Amino acid sequence: MQNNNLNLADAEPQTSYKIIPDGTIAKVKLHINKGDYNDDSEGWTDDFATQGQSGAVFLKCEYTVVEGEYEDQKVWSLIGLHSPKSDKYKQMGRSFMRGICDSSSRLDPNDKSTVANNIRNNFGFNSLDGAIFLAKIEVEKDKDGNDRNAIRYAVTKGHPEYDELMRKDNGRYKIGEGKKEQEPDTDVEDDELPF
Repeated sequence: MQNNNLNLADAEPQTSYKIIPDGTIAKVKLHINKGDYNDDSEGWTDDFATQGQSGAVFLKCEYTVVEGEYEDQKVWSLIGLHSPKSDKYKQMGRSFMRGICDSSSRLDPNDKSTVANNIRNNFGFNSLDGAIFLAKIEVEKDKDGNDRNAIRYAVTKGHPEYDELMRKDNGRYKIGEGKKEQEPDTDVEDDELPF
């Protein structure tokens, strides 16, 4: 008879994350948990997108705080790509991705120069995956009414704390490197779509 016991003696202890206060600005590293959904006509390639049960398409994102009081703490949330209900979900997702591009590339959001637009035009899912940027962390309720963190806003040049916080670099996290862990099972992808 086969022994089905697991050897958990060398497993890491569980990590319990406390809620990061609403409005906290932190430098984070983005990792996209691939969902194996592609649509070449939309530019959704390399298995980054996920399609939910509602028909919505999104990026399942894991953000790791890379410096400060909440270093190594993780936040999971979605970036919308498509909703069968409304184009607003897609528009909000595109605006957020542009914010991530501007924040991580140190671009002023009002810079419409050829150089800035070339950076934005060449910033795809591969660039998002591993991007380090400043994020505003929110507190929201999950479907059970419990608090959880979410990220839907990238802090860019012009914000009073941007230059100081982006100048810091502890050297632990470089673009495209660092820890890449799988997202734990959460209900984040089954959330009711707002649009």
